[in-house]
Amino acid sequence: MMRYLRVLLLFVLLLALAGCGQAGEQRGSETGKAADDTIVLAAYRHLAPGEKDGFYCSRILNVWEPLITVNEETGEPAPCLAASWEMQDEGRVWVFRLREGVRFHDGTDFTAQSVVDNLTWMGKAVRTSIFYLHNINLYYPHLERAEALDAHTLRLTFSQPNINQIYNMMNFGSAIYAPSCLADDGGFTGTALGTGPFRIAENVKDRYVVLERNEDYYGEKARAQRIIVRSIPSADVRFAALKAEEIMGVMDISAMPPVLADELAQDERFAVSVSPSIMVRYLAFNGKKPPFDDVRMRRAVSLLLDRRQLVDALYLGYAQPTLNILSVSSPFYRDFPVVQNVAEAKRLAREVLGDRRMEIVYMVNGADPIQKGEAELIAYWLAELGLDVRIEALEQAMQLAALRRGDYHIARAQQGLPNGDPIYIFEAFFMPKGARNKAMSLGYENPEVQRLLKDLSTETDPVVRRAAFDRLQEIGVEDQPVAPLYFDENIVVYNAARLTGYRALRYGVSLAEVGWR
Repeated sequence: MMRYLRVLLLFVLLLALAGCGQAGEQRGSETGKAADDTIVLAAYRHLAPGEKDGFYCSRILNVWEPLITVNEETGEPAPCLAASWEMQDEGRVWVFRLREGVRFHDGTDFTAQSVVDNLTWMGKAVRTSIFYLHNINLYYPHLERAEALDAHTLRLTFSQPNINQIYNMMNFGSAIYAPSCLADDGGFTGTALGTGPFRIAENVKDRYVVLERNEDYYGEKARAQRIIVRSIPSADVRFAALKAEEIMGVMDISAMPPVLADELAQDERFAVSVSPSIMVRYLAFNGKKPPFDDVRMRRAVSLLLDRRQLVDALYLGYAQPTLNILSVSSPFYRDFPVVQNVAEAKRLAREVLGDRRMEIVYMVNGADPIQKGEAELIAYWLAELGLDVRIEALEQAMQLAALRRGDYHIARAQQGLPNGDPIYIFEAFFMPKGARNKAMSLGYENPEVQRLLKDLSTETDPVVRRAAFDRLQEIGVEDQPVAPLYFDENIVVYNAARLTGYRALRYGVSLAEVGWR
Protein backbone atom coordinates (compact mmCIF):
# COMPACT_ATOMS: atom_id res chain seq x y z
CA MET A 1 0.00 0.00 0.00
CA MET A 2 2.76 2.46 0.87
CA ARG A 3 4.48 1.85 -2.47
CA TYR A 4 1.21 2.47 -4.26
CA LEU A 5 0.64 5.67 -2.31
CA ARG A 6 4.11 6.92 -3.12
CA VAL A 7 3.59 6.41 -6.84
CA LEU A 8 0.16 8.02 -6.63
CA LEU A 9 1.50 11.03 -4.76
CA LEU A 10 4.28 11.59 -7.26
CA PHE A 11 1.78 11.39 -10.10
CA VAL A 12 -0.55 13.89 -8.43
CA LEU A 13 2.36 16.19 -7.69
CA LEU A 14 3.51 16.18 -11.30
CA LEU A 15 0.00 16.97 -12.48
CA ALA A 16 -0.29 19.81 -9.97
CA LEU A 17 3.02 21.29 -11.01
CA ALA A 18 2.09 21.05 -14.66
CA GLY A 19 -1.01 23.10 -13.93
CA CYS A 20 0.75 25.84 -12.03
CA GLY A 21 1.51 28.02 -15.03
CA GLN A 22 -0.89 30.86 -15.69
CA ALA A 23 -2.36 31.52 -19.06
CA GLY A 24 -0.37 34.08 -20.92
CA GLU A 25 2.59 33.93 -18.53
CA GLN A 26 5.69 35.03 -20.41
CA ARG A 27 8.73 32.79 -20.64
CA GLY A 28 10.98 35.15 -22.53
CA SER A 29 13.25 37.70 -20.91
CA GLU A 30 11.11 40.48 -19.43
CA THR A 31 13.97 42.95 -19.73
CA GLY A 32 14.30 42.55 -23.45
CA LYS A 33 17.36 40.97 -25.05
CA ALA A 34 20.06 40.50 -22.44
CA ALA A 35 23.61 41.59 -23.16
CA ASP A 36 26.05 38.83 -24.01
CA ASP A 37 27.78 39.12 -20.63
CA THR A 38 24.55 39.16 -18.61
CA ILE A 39 23.56 36.09 -16.59
CA VAL A 40 19.81 35.59 -16.29
CA LEU A 41 18.51 33.67 -13.28
CA ALA A 42 15.06 33.23 -11.72
CA ALA A 43 13.35 32.90 -8.35
CA TYR A 44 9.77 32.01 -7.43
CA ARG A 45 9.25 35.40 -5.73
CA HIS A 46 10.49 38.93 -6.22
CA LEU A 47 13.70 39.40 -4.24
CA ALA A 48 13.82 43.22 -4.25
CA PRO A 49 10.24 44.12 -3.36
CA GLY A 50 10.28 47.89 -2.90
CA GLU A 51 10.83 50.97 -0.82
CA LYS A 52 8.33 50.21 1.95
CA ASP A 53 9.48 46.66 2.54
CA GLY A 54 11.33 46.13 5.76
CA PHE A 55 14.46 44.84 4.09
CA TYR A 56 13.92 46.02 0.52
CA CYS A 57 16.00 43.25 -0.96
CA SER A 58 16.92 39.79 0.13
CA ARG A 59 20.28 38.85 1.58
CA ILE A 60 20.38 36.48 -1.39
CA LEU A 61 21.03 39.33 -3.82
CA ASN A 62 24.34 40.33 -2.20
CA VAL A 63 23.30 44.03 -2.27
CA TRP A 64 23.54 44.70 1.45
CA GLU A 65 25.73 43.06 4.04
CA PRO A 66 25.25 42.49 7.77
CA LEU A 67 27.59 43.21 10.62
CA ILE A 68 27.45 39.52 11.53
CA THR A 69 26.94 36.71 9.03
CA VAL A 70 26.89 32.92 9.41
CA ASN A 71 29.58 30.31 9.00
CA GLU A 72 28.16 27.99 6.33
CA GLU A 73 29.88 24.97 7.85
CA THR A 74 29.03 25.40 11.54
CA GLY A 75 26.06 27.77 11.62
CA GLU A 76 27.96 29.93 14.12
CA PRO A 77 28.26 33.74 13.88
CA ALA A 78 30.99 34.94 11.54
CA PRO A 79 32.48 38.40 10.85
CA CYS A 80 31.25 40.49 7.95
CA LEU A 81 31.11 44.29 8.31
CA ALA A 82 32.04 43.78 11.95
CA ALA A 83 35.59 42.43 12.05
CA SER A 84 35.45 41.47 15.74
CA TRP A 85 33.37 41.95 18.88
CA GLU A 86 33.55 41.74 22.67
CA MET A 87 30.87 41.15 25.30
CA GLN A 88 31.22 43.24 28.47
CA ASP A 89 29.33 43.60 31.75
CA GLU A 90 27.72 40.13 31.41
CA GLY A 91 26.05 40.99 28.14
CA ARG A 92 24.84 44.51 28.97
CA VAL A 93 27.51 46.01 26.73
CA TRP A 94 28.76 44.84 23.33
CA VAL A 95 31.67 46.51 21.54
CA PHE A 96 32.28 45.96 17.83
CA ARG A 97 35.37 46.77 15.80
CA LEU A 98 34.22 47.50 12.27
CA ARG A 99 35.88 46.72 8.98
CA GLU A 100 37.82 49.63 7.49
CA GLY A 101 38.04 50.72 3.88
CA VAL A 102 34.38 49.92 3.10
CA ARG A 103 32.18 52.22 1.04
CA PHE A 104 28.46 52.20 0.33
CA HIS A 105 27.12 52.14 -3.22
CA ASP A 106 26.67 55.93 -3.08
CA GLY A 107 30.41 56.33 -2.46
CA THR A 108 30.16 57.32 1.22
CA ASP A 109 32.27 55.62 3.88
CA PHE A 110 30.94 52.88 6.11
CA THR A 111 31.56 53.96 9.71
CA ALA A 112 30.33 53.35 13.22
CA GLN A 113 28.05 56.36 12.82
CA SER A 114 26.50 54.63 9.78
CA VAL A 115 25.50 51.76 12.07
CA VAL A 116 24.08 54.16 14.66
CA ASP A 117 22.03 55.80 11.89
CA ASN A 118 20.73 52.40 10.78
CA LEU A 119 19.67 51.46 14.31
CA THR A 120 17.94 54.81 14.80
CA TRP A 121 16.09 54.32 11.50
CA MET A 122 15.19 50.75 12.40
CA GLY A 123 13.54 51.97 15.58
CA LYS A 124 11.22 54.36 13.73
CA ALA A 125 8.81 51.71 12.49
CA VAL A 126 7.90 48.05 12.68
CA ARG A 127 7.46 46.77 9.16
CA THR A 128 6.42 43.45 7.82
CA SER A 129 8.55 41.99 5.10
CA ILE A 130 8.17 39.12 2.65
CA PHE A 131 11.34 37.89 4.28
CA TYR A 132 11.18 38.65 7.99
CA LEU A 133 9.74 41.11 10.46
CA HIS A 134 11.62 44.41 10.60
CA ASN A 135 11.54 45.20 14.32
CA ILE A 136 14.39 46.58 16.42
CA ASN A 137 12.96 44.98 19.57
CA LEU A 138 13.31 41.57 17.95
CA TYR A 139 16.97 41.88 17.08
CA TYR A 140 18.14 44.33 19.79
CA PRO A 141 15.93 43.67 22.83
CA HIS A 142 16.30 46.26 25.63
CA LEU A 143 18.72 48.42 23.62
CA GLU A 144 19.39 51.70 25.47
CA ARG A 145 22.16 53.34 23.46
CA ALA A 146 24.15 52.89 20.27
CA GLU A 147 27.36 54.95 20.22
CA ALA A 148 30.18 55.55 17.78
CA LEU A 149 33.30 55.55 20.00
CA ASP A 150 35.41 56.38 16.95
CA ALA A 151 35.13 55.97 13.18
CA HIS A 152 35.26 52.17 13.38
CA THR A 153 34.28 51.26 16.94
CA LEU A 154 30.63 50.76 17.93
CA ARG A 155 29.25 50.27 21.43
CA LEU A 156 25.78 48.93 22.18
CA THR A 157 24.41 49.27 25.72
CA PHE A 158 21.41 47.28 26.94
CA SER A 159 19.27 47.67 30.06
CA GLN A 160 19.35 43.91 30.57
CA PRO A 161 21.96 41.26 29.75
CA ASN A 162 21.79 40.15 26.12
CA ILE A 163 23.97 37.07 26.24
CA ASN A 164 22.87 35.87 22.80
CA GLN A 165 23.07 39.28 21.14
CA ILE A 166 25.63 38.20 18.60
CA TYR A 167 23.23 35.46 17.45
CA ASN A 168 20.39 37.98 17.22
CA MET A 169 22.44 40.04 14.79
CA MET A 170 23.24 37.32 12.27
CA ASN A 171 22.26 38.31 8.71
CA PHE A 172 18.85 40.05 8.79
CA GLY A 173 19.44 41.12 12.36
CA SER A 174 22.24 43.50 11.39
CA ALA A 175 21.53 44.53 7.80
CA ILE A 176 23.34 47.80 7.04
CA TYR A 177 22.32 50.37 4.40
CA ALA A 178 23.75 53.71 3.32
CA PRO A 179 22.25 56.45 5.54
CA SER A 180 21.40 58.44 2.38
CA CYS A 181 18.69 55.94 1.41
CA LEU A 182 16.99 55.75 4.82
CA ALA A 183 13.65 57.57 5.04
CA ASP A 184 12.25 59.22 8.15
CA ASP A 185 9.25 56.86 8.18
CA GLY A 186 11.42 53.75 8.50
CA GLY A 187 11.28 52.95 4.78
CA PHE A 188 13.66 53.88 1.98
CA THR A 189 13.97 57.08 -0.04
CA GLY A 190 14.67 55.15 -3.22
CA THR A 191 16.90 52.29 -4.27
CA ALA A 192 18.40 50.33 -1.40
CA LEU A 193 22.13 51.09 -1.14
CA GLY A 194 24.37 48.68 0.69
CA THR A 195 28.03 47.66 0.72
CA GLY A 196 27.67 44.33 -1.09
CA PRO A 197 29.39 43.02 -4.23
CA PHE A 198 26.28 43.92 -6.28
CA ARG A 199 24.19 47.10 -6.57
CA ILE A 200 20.62 47.41 -7.83
CA ALA A 201 20.60 48.95 -11.30
CA GLU A 202 16.89 48.42 -12.04
CA ASN A 203 13.97 47.00 -10.09
CA VAL A 204 10.57 46.26 -11.61
CA LYS A 205 8.25 44.90 -8.92
CA ASP A 206 7.15 41.30 -9.47
CA ARG A 207 9.05 41.08 -12.78
CA TYR A 208 12.80 41.37 -12.39
CA VAL A 209 15.73 43.03 -10.65
CA VAL A 210 18.97 43.94 -12.43
CA LEU A 211 22.20 43.66 -10.44
CA GLU A 212 25.47 45.24 -11.49
CA ARG A 213 28.89 44.48 -10.07
CA ASN A 214 30.09 46.92 -7.40
CA GLU A 215 33.45 47.92 -8.84
CA ASP A 216 34.33 49.68 -5.57
CA TYR A 217 33.82 46.56 -3.44
CA TYR A 218 36.39 46.20 -0.66
CA GLY A 219 36.74 42.45 -1.00
CA GLU A 220 37.00 40.06 -3.91
CA LYS A 221 34.77 41.46 -6.64
CA ALA A 222 31.87 39.52 -8.08
CA ARG A 223 32.74 37.44 -11.14
CA ALA A 224 29.67 38.49 -13.13
CA GLN A 225 29.38 42.00 -14.50
CA ARG A 226 25.59 41.92 -14.63
CA ILE A 227 22.91 39.54 -13.35
CA ILE A 228 19.17 39.65 -13.97
CA VAL A 229 16.96 37.79 -11.49
CA ARG A 230 13.48 37.25 -12.91
CA SER A 231 10.40 36.59 -10.81
CA ILE A 232 8.72 33.40 -12.04
CA PRO A 233 6.17 32.09 -9.50
CA SER A 234 5.34 28.94 -11.50
CA ALA A 235 7.66 25.96 -11.00
CA ASP A 236 6.87 24.46 -14.39
CA VAL A 237 7.63 27.79 -16.13
CA ARG A 238 10.99 27.99 -14.33
CA PHE A 239 11.62 24.40 -15.44
CA ALA A 240 10.75 25.19 -19.07
CA ALA A 241 12.86 28.36 -19.04
CA LEU A 242 15.88 26.38 -17.83
CA LYS A 243 15.39 23.71 -20.47
CA ALA A 244 15.13 26.38 -23.17
CA GLU A 245 18.22 28.15 -21.73
CA GLU A 246 16.25 31.38 -21.27
CA ILE A 247 17.57 31.36 -17.71
CA MET A 248 20.81 29.85 -16.48
CA GLY A 249 19.77 28.88 -12.96
CA VAL A 250 17.17 29.13 -10.20
CA MET A 251 17.73 30.48 -6.69
CA ASP A 252 15.99 31.16 -3.37
CA ILE A 253 14.05 28.71 -1.19
CA SER A 254 11.60 26.56 -3.19
CA ALA A 255 13.79 27.23 -6.22
CA MET A 256 12.86 23.92 -7.84
CA PRO A 257 10.59 21.12 -6.59
CA PRO A 258 12.45 17.84 -6.03
CA VAL A 259 10.60 16.01 -8.81
CA LEU A 260 11.57 18.60 -11.41
CA ALA A 261 15.10 18.97 -10.01
CA ASP A 262 15.55 15.22 -10.33
CA GLU A 263 14.37 15.33 -13.93
CA LEU A 264 16.73 18.19 -14.80
CA ALA A 265 19.61 16.26 -13.24
CA GLN A 266 19.15 13.64 -15.97
CA ASP A 267 20.04 16.29 -18.56
CA GLU A 268 23.86 16.51 -18.85
CA ARG A 269 23.65 20.30 -19.20
CA PHE A 270 22.35 20.80 -15.66
CA ALA A 271 23.59 20.20 -12.14
CA VAL A 272 21.79 20.16 -8.79
CA SER A 273 23.33 21.72 -5.68
CA VAL A 274 21.83 21.29 -2.21
CA SER A 275 22.41 22.74 1.23
CA PRO A 276 20.51 22.46 4.51
CA SER A 277 17.91 25.19 4.47
CA ILE A 278 16.67 27.36 7.30
CA MET A 279 13.13 25.95 7.00
CA VAL A 280 11.33 23.43 9.20
CA ARG A 281 8.03 22.04 7.92
CA TYR A 282 5.56 21.11 10.65
CA LEU A 283 1.97 20.40 11.65
CA ALA A 284 0.36 22.93 13.98
CA PHE A 285 -2.23 21.69 16.46
CA ASN A 286 -5.15 23.75 17.71
CA GLY A 287 -4.47 23.21 21.37
CA LYS A 288 -7.51 25.22 22.44
CA LYS A 289 -10.10 22.61 21.57
CA PRO A 290 -10.44 18.81 21.47
CA PRO A 291 -8.82 16.52 20.66
CA PHE A 292 -5.48 18.35 20.52
CA ASP A 293 -5.89 20.17 23.80
CA ASP A 294 -4.76 16.79 25.16
CA VAL A 295 -1.02 16.14 24.89
CA ARG A 296 -1.71 12.43 24.42
CA MET A 297 -3.45 13.09 21.12
CA ARG A 298 -0.64 15.31 19.89
CA ARG A 299 1.87 12.61 20.78
CA ALA A 300 -0.29 10.01 19.06
CA VAL A 301 -0.20 11.91 15.78
CA SER A 302 3.54 12.45 16.00
CA LEU A 303 4.20 8.78 16.75
CA LEU A 304 1.94 7.66 13.90
CA LEU A 305 3.69 9.70 11.21
CA ASP A 306 6.13 7.97 8.92
CA ARG A 307 8.35 10.98 8.30
CA ARG A 308 10.79 9.01 6.19
CA GLN A 309 7.96 7.95 3.89
CA LEU A 310 6.94 11.60 3.50
CA VAL A 311 10.49 12.61 2.65
CA ASP A 312 10.96 9.78 0.16
CA ALA A 313 7.56 10.20 -1.49
CA LEU A 314 7.37 13.95 -1.79
CA TYR A 315 10.95 15.17 -1.67
CA LEU A 316 12.80 12.21 -3.24
CA GLY A 317 15.18 12.32 -0.31
CA TYR A 318 15.84 16.08 -0.57
CA ALA A 319 14.84 16.57 3.07
CA GLN A 320 15.60 15.14 6.51
CA PRO A 321 13.00 13.97 9.06
CA THR A 322 13.06 15.77 12.40
CA LEU A 323 11.17 16.06 15.68
CA ASN A 324 12.66 19.48 16.43
CA ILE A 325 11.03 22.83 15.67
CA LEU A 326 14.46 24.47 15.88
CA SER A 327 16.10 24.64 12.45
CA VAL A 328 19.10 22.42 11.77
CA SER A 329 20.82 25.64 10.66
CA SER A 330 20.95 26.78 14.29
CA PRO A 331 24.25 25.99 16.03
CA PHE A 332 22.13 24.97 19.06
CA TYR A 333 20.14 22.35 17.13
CA ARG A 334 19.86 18.95 18.84
CA ASP A 335 19.07 15.84 16.89
CA PHE A 336 16.52 13.35 18.24
CA PRO A 337 15.87 9.81 17.00
CA VAL A 338 12.86 9.91 14.68
CA VAL A 339 10.66 7.10 15.96
CA GLN A 340 7.44 5.74 14.51
CA ASN A 341 5.35 3.61 16.87
CA VAL A 342 1.89 2.89 15.45
CA ALA A 343 0.80 0.65 18.34
CA GLU A 344 1.62 3.30 20.96
CA ALA A 345 -0.05 5.97 18.82
CA LYS A 346 -3.27 3.95 18.69
CA ARG A 347 -3.14 3.31 22.44
CA LEU A 348 -2.82 7.02 23.23
CA ALA A 349 -5.61 7.90 20.80
CA ARG A 350 -7.95 5.35 22.42
CA GLU A 351 -7.25 6.92 25.81
CA VAL A 352 -8.55 10.23 24.45
CA LEU A 353 -11.32 9.19 22.05
CA GLY A 354 -12.36 5.79 23.33
CA ASP A 355 -14.26 3.93 20.61
CA ARG A 356 -15.70 7.03 18.92
CA ARG A 357 -14.50 8.66 15.71
CA MET A 358 -14.03 12.37 15.25
CA GLU A 359 -14.01 14.60 12.17
CA ILE A 360 -11.17 17.13 12.07
CA VAL A 361 -10.20 19.95 9.73
CA TYR A 362 -6.72 19.71 8.20
CA MET A 363 -5.77 23.05 6.64
CA VAL A 364 -3.17 23.50 3.89
CA ASN A 365 -1.93 26.27 1.62
CA GLY A 366 -3.88 25.78 -1.59
CA ALA A 367 -1.04 27.19 -3.69
CA ASP A 368 1.41 24.48 -2.62
CA PRO A 369 0.91 21.15 -4.46
CA ILE A 370 3.32 19.34 -2.14
CA GLN A 371 1.17 20.23 0.88
CA LYS A 372 -1.91 18.83 -0.85
CA GLY A 373 -0.24 15.52 -1.65
CA GLU A 374 1.24 15.33 1.81
CA ALA A 375 -2.14 15.97 3.44
CA GLU A 376 -3.75 13.11 1.50
CA LEU A 377 -1.17 10.67 2.82
CA ILE A 378 -1.34 11.94 6.41
CA ALA A 379 -5.15 11.85 6.32
CA TYR A 380 -4.94 8.19 5.28
CA TRP A 381 -2.75 7.48 8.31
CA LEU A 382 -4.86 9.49 10.76
CA ALA A 383 -7.88 7.34 10.03
CA GLU A 384 -6.12 4.64 12.09
CA LEU A 385 -6.44 6.90 15.14
CA GLY A 386 -10.17 7.40 14.74
CA LEU A 387 -9.76 10.77 13.00
CA ASP A 388 -11.74 11.44 9.84
CA VAL A 389 -9.93 14.22 8.05
CA ARG A 390 -11.50 16.98 5.98
CA ILE A 391 -8.79 18.78 4.02
CA GLU A 392 -9.31 22.51 3.46
CA ALA A 393 -7.05 24.21 0.93
CA LEU A 394 -7.03 27.98 1.49
CA GLU A 395 -5.07 30.86 0.03
CA GLN A 396 -2.52 32.29 2.42
CA ALA A 397 -4.42 35.31 3.78
CA MET A 398 -7.50 33.21 4.53
CA GLN A 399 -5.36 30.53 6.11
CA LEU A 400 -3.67 33.00 8.47
CA ALA A 401 -7.04 34.39 9.54
CA ALA A 402 -8.42 30.89 10.18
CA LEU A 403 -5.36 29.98 12.25
CA ARG A 404 -5.78 33.02 14.49
CA ARG A 405 -9.51 32.32 14.94
CA GLY A 406 -8.81 28.68 15.71
CA ASP A 407 -11.02 27.43 12.85
CA TYR A 408 -9.01 24.26 12.34
CA HIS A 409 -7.61 21.19 14.09
CA ILE A 410 -4.36 20.56 12.17
CA ALA A 411 -2.58 22.96 9.84
CA ARG A 412 0.51 22.53 7.72
CA ALA A 413 3.02 25.34 8.25
CA GLN A 414 6.70 26.18 8.07
CA GLN A 415 9.19 28.16 10.11
CA GLY A 416 12.44 29.79 9.11
CA LEU A 417 15.29 31.02 11.27
CA PRO A 418 15.63 34.81 10.98
CA ASN A 419 18.79 34.83 13.06
CA GLY A 420 20.93 32.42 15.04
CA ASP A 421 19.23 32.92 18.40
CA PRO A 422 17.10 29.88 19.38
CA ILE A 423 15.31 31.95 22.02
CA TYR A 424 13.36 33.59 19.19
CA ILE A 425 11.90 30.20 18.24
CA PHE A 426 11.23 29.00 21.78
CA GLU A 427 9.50 32.21 22.78
CA ALA A 428 7.42 32.32 19.60
CA PHE A 429 6.10 28.76 19.94
CA PHE A 430 6.32 27.86 23.62
CA MET A 431 5.47 31.04 25.56
CA PRO A 432 1.77 31.81 26.21
CA LYS A 433 2.08 35.21 24.53
CA GLY A 434 4.50 34.00 21.87
CA ALA A 435 3.85 35.22 18.33
CA ARG A 436 3.32 31.76 16.83
CA ASN A 437 1.47 30.45 19.89
CA LYS A 438 -1.12 33.24 19.62
CA ALA A 439 -1.30 33.46 15.83
CA MET A 440 -1.90 29.72 15.45
CA SER A 441 -4.13 29.12 18.50
CA LEU A 442 -1.65 26.59 19.89
CA GLY A 443 -2.84 27.22 23.43
CA TYR A 444 0.43 25.90 24.81
CA GLU A 445 1.78 26.72 28.28
CA ASN A 446 4.50 25.06 30.35
CA PRO A 447 5.92 26.54 33.59
CA GLU A 448 9.28 24.82 33.09
CA VAL A 449 9.67 26.50 29.69
CA GLN A 450 8.92 29.88 31.23
CA ARG A 451 11.48 29.32 34.00
CA LEU A 452 14.19 28.18 31.58
CA LEU A 453 13.70 31.16 29.29
CA LYS A 454 13.75 33.55 32.25
CA ASP A 455 17.00 32.01 33.52
CA LEU A 456 18.57 32.21 30.05
CA SER A 457 18.10 35.98 30.01
CA THR A 458 20.84 36.35 32.64
CA GLU A 459 22.83 33.10 32.52
CA THR A 460 26.37 33.57 31.14
CA ASP A 461 27.87 30.10 31.66
CA PRO A 462 27.96 28.52 28.17
CA VAL A 463 27.66 24.98 29.57
CA VAL A 464 24.55 25.87 31.57
CA ARG A 465 23.08 27.74 28.61
CA ARG A 466 23.64 24.80 26.30
CA ALA A 467 21.95 22.46 28.77
CA ALA A 468 18.95 24.81 28.97
CA PHE A 469 18.63 24.95 25.17
CA ASP A 470 18.84 21.15 25.06
CA ARG A 471 16.09 20.84 27.67
CA LEU A 472 13.82 23.26 25.78
CA GLN A 473 14.16 21.11 22.70
CA GLU A 474 13.41 18.00 24.76
CA ILE A 475 10.22 19.61 26.06
CA GLY A 476 9.17 20.41 22.52
CA VAL A 477 9.51 16.73 21.61
CA GLU A 478 7.69 15.59 24.77
CA ASP A 479 4.75 18.01 24.61
CA GLN A 480 4.45 18.39 20.82
CA PRO A 481 2.67 21.77 20.71
CA VAL A 482 3.52 21.33 17.04
CA ALA A 483 4.67 18.21 15.22
CA PRO A 484 7.82 18.95 13.19
CA LEU A 485 8.02 16.83 10.05
CA TYR A 486 11.31 17.54 8.31
CA PHE A 487 13.73 20.25 7.40
CA ASP A 488 14.03 20.48 3.68
CA GLU A 489 17.13 21.25 1.68
CA ASN A 490 17.81 24.31 -0.37
CA ILE A 491 17.68 22.83 -3.89
CA VAL A 492 19.08 24.88 -6.74
CA VAL A 493 19.54 23.84 -10.34
CA TYR A 494 21.80 25.56 -12.85
CA ASN A 495 23.24 25.16 -16.32
CA ALA A 496 26.59 23.61 -15.44
CA ALA A 497 27.64 23.61 -19.10
CA ARG A 498 27.47 27.42 -19.11
CA LEU A 499 28.06 28.53 -15.50
CA THR A 500 30.68 27.93 -12.81
CA GLY A 501 30.81 28.81 -9.10
CA TYR A 502 27.10 28.10 -8.59
CA ARG A 503 26.34 26.38 -5.30
CA ALA A 504 23.53 26.29 -2.77
CA LEU A 505 23.97 28.03 0.58
CA ARG A 506 21.82 27.88 3.69
CA TYR A 507 20.00 30.90 2.32
CA GLY A 508 20.37 31.47 -1.43
CA VAL A 509 23.37 30.74 -3.66
CA SER A 510 26.99 31.81 -3.97
CA LEU A 511 25.97 34.67 -6.25
CA ALA A 512 29.24 36.62 -6.16
CA GLU A 513 31.14 33.50 -7.27
CA VAL A 514 28.90 32.78 -10.26
CA GLY A 515 30.35 33.39 -13.72
CA TRP A 516 30.45 32.10 -17.28
CA ARG A 517 32.63 29.13 -18.07
